[in-house]
Amino acid sequence: MRKRQWLAALVLLAGVCGAGAQDTSKLSAQWEELTAADFVTAIHQAQGVCLLPFGILEKHGPHMPLGTDLINARWVALHGAAEEYAVVFPAYYFGQIDEARHEPGTLAYSRHMQLDLLQETTDEMARNGCKKILIVNGHGGNLSLLPYFAQTELQEPHDYVVYVYWWDRRGGEGRPKQETTVDMHAGESETSHMLVTRPDLVHQDRSGQESGADQARLHLPEDVYTGIWWYARFPNHYSGDGSKATVALGEYDMKAWVSDLVAAIRAVKADDESLKLQNQFYEDAKHPLETKQ
Repeated sequence: MRKRQWLAALVLLAGVCGAGAQDTSKLSAQWEELTAADFVTAIHQAQGVCLLPFGILEKHGPHMPLGTDLINARWVALHGAAEEYAVVFPAYYFGQIDEARHEPGTLAYSRHMQLDLLQETTDEMARNGCKKILIVNGHGGNLSLLPYFAQTELQEPHDYVVYVYWWDRRGGEGRPKQETTVDMHAGESETSHMLVTRPDLVHQDRSGQESGADQARLHLPEDVYTGIWWYARFPNHYSGDGSKATVALGEYDMKAWVSDLVAAIRAVKADDESLKLQNQFYEDAKHPLETKQ
């Protein structure tokens, strides 16, 4: 009897000791979950590739959470990193969303704050070993901001490369057929995505409380742009009909999105030319009169 109790105690002690031991073979991909020592290992394992999921805080119709873009972008980043390891930066929502300033819960930072904060963030990421930073964008309103930011990286030397990734989620063979044609924000497809990533935050029964129809209040040529265009078309900050969303559509899209991101991570890991060309450009830019014409 005593021997049996002694063996049981040994098993319990081994379990307690094992619970505190670190399993470095299964590193978390989440920056904030890593210890300092594990972070060093993680950066090496990721080959210096870090993902910066970029969302926003804005209204998503009457039925979805303010952080939809951020939630989806980080979900995809973490699932992508599970297949092709990379370190994933914490929640980042400091982007462009001036068009939703009239809606509750929106955080719209000034343009200099957006650019300065993003620059300091990528600089700090690089100082910590992230020499290839892949911004995983989940918000359509950043599609002008982020390429511009990447372009401004050529203004002064950096020892790292910024890549901007945006997935076009509209096509694909075998994709479930959509019921709606107007579907730009919080509509059928985006609501379907949230039914996969955070179904507990979707209130699909509320999706009909406001109109997501195009109000078409501007009459300008397609090649003439004005910042008020979105408000003119979708003043409720809702484009489409979230009631038509389905889990099947969400699962198809999110699987395709993750697969596409995994391919992007692998391409970035294999990219040995961007930094070399970037450094060559910095040198050439010092002496423009010596550039062969």
